Amino acid sequence: MKPGIHPPYGPVVFRDRAADFAFLTRSTATSDRTVTWEDGRSYPVIDVEISSASHPFYTGTARVLDTAGRVERFERRYGAREKR
Repeated sequence: MKPGIHPPYGPVVFRDRAADFAFLTRSTATSDRTVTWEDGRSYPVIDVEISSASHPFYTGTARVLDTAGRVERFERRYGAREKR
């Protein structure tokens, strides 16, 4: 890597306030706000709207859409395309 052209890469806490979930990782993203982590050190904190703790797909609350029923209803309403 070329020296001097990359942003600093360091520890950052990403926090999902909706799910009361946070994790410490390394990133080039930074923030002026800080939070004291479990180890007693202070790290920059970035608040996110959705994480694996609050996303419907990962929490198991995602709804499955009835795609087959939609296709059949469309074909009944507008007619099936004729094959060539």
